[in-house]
This record gives sequence, structure tokens and C-alpha cells, in this order.
Amino acid sequence: MVVDLMDLSGKVALITGAGSKGGQGAAEARLFIEHGARVVVADLPSSQGAEVVADLGSEALFVELDVTDEASWTNAVTAATEDFGSIDILVNNAGVWLARGLLETSKADYERVVAINQTGVFLGMAAVVPGMKAAGGGSIVNICSVAGMKGGGQPFAYAASKWAVRGMTRVAAYELAPHNIRVNAISPGVVDTPMIEGGREALKSLAANIPMGRVARPEEIAAIALFLASDASSYISGTEITADAALTA
Repeated sequence: MVVDLMDLSGKVALITGAGSKGGQGAAEARLFIEHGARVVVADLPSSQGAEVVADLGSEALFVELDVTDEASWTNAVTAATEDFGSIDILVNNAGVWLARGLLETSKADYERVVAINQTGVFLGMAAVVPGMKAAGGGSIVNICSVAGMKGGGQPFAYAASKWAVRGMTRVAAYELAPHNIRVNAISPGVVDTPMIEGGREALKSLAANIPMGRVARPEEIAAIALFLASDASSYISGTEITADAALTA
């Protein structure tokens, strides 16, 4: 009998920022469902979350979530648990891009980026870990970026927030390992999602600087998230997978 280590049957996954059609979170939600999970699509009420869930079917649930707000996290986790059961997997996917340098970034700009990209990850982990501890384990996947791996040419606030997420991932992994909760990260390069400003022309320009000659598809990052969420990576925690087609090699 062949055992599918990526089978998520019986698992409940909460994915933040998954309410954007064509986005990375929506791709993760679809792939997780294909592998047996029930998925909570968590995003702002102004997102396309309800439409994403309508496309995904009965194994998906939309819950409103502002990742920067602690009470919103409490409400989202409660709603998800009441409908689907305890959360086994968290993908901290929500993020915001700001293409500005140090002197172009206002204090308000900086605080907004950090609130979403960094504080949101902290609040998410804090919200689901008690339930994971009670259930005997879980898996957390934090979406970082190659912008958090180098300094040159990176947007100031965005890069700072992603550097922080890399650090939080490692500290949380060490702290939570005795509770069978694994914490890992993915650092994608350029991904073809609505977050990229400038549309097709911008993507074409960015692809010219990538050794493989193309940007990533959301499904390619989703496949890595599936691996880290599943038992296929059962002995992996506190690490990150860089998916950038050799951009930072």
C-alpha cells in the first residue's frame, strides 16, 4: 500500500490573504482542498473571499480577518473552529507591497507595512498555537520573500518586514518544537499575482533579470506550502525554502 505523505484528509487549514482571485493564497487553498483539507479563506471583507470560496466549494469557508487586529484574529479562529473544527495548519500568506526606499517611506507607510507583513504573522501564530498545543501538534507556514534575504535594490519597509518574519519563524520553531508544532517559511522571488504593480509589462521586465527567464506561477509556491504543511516534511522545522529560480544564487 502506497502512503501519500501529502494527504491532508481530516486537516483544517487557515490561509490568510487568500481572498484574491489569481493570488497565491487562493492557489494554496485550491491545492490544499485537492489534497483532502478543509480550508478557511481568511481575508478582509472588501476582498474577493466570498467569490473564491464559491469557486472552491463546500470544503472552503470564508471568514473576515484583519491580520493587524488581535480581536479580529480571535473572532476568525473561533468562527473557523465552530464550522470546521480545530486548526491544524496556518499559512500566513497575507501581505502588502510598498515599492519605496528609505527616504521615500513615511512613518505611516512603514507602520502599515509592518502591521500587515510582520505583526500579522505574530498575531496569527499566537492565535492558533493554543489550539494546536491542545490537539497535539500542527504546522505553520510563513510566507517571506527574497527581499528579506538581501539589501541591495529592495523596498525599505517591505524588506524590513520580511527579514523580521524570517527571524520569527526560527524562534517560534525552536519554542514550539516540544509541542510537535512545526514552523517553516517560504521565500519566493517574483510571483505572477495581482500584488505586482504594472501588470504584464512589469512582469516581463522583472523576468529579464531572473536566471530561469520567467516569474513563478502561484501554483508553484502553493506546492511548496503543501509540502511544508504535510507529513512529507514531518522532520523539518525552523527552516525556509527559497523559490526564486536562482535569482539569489
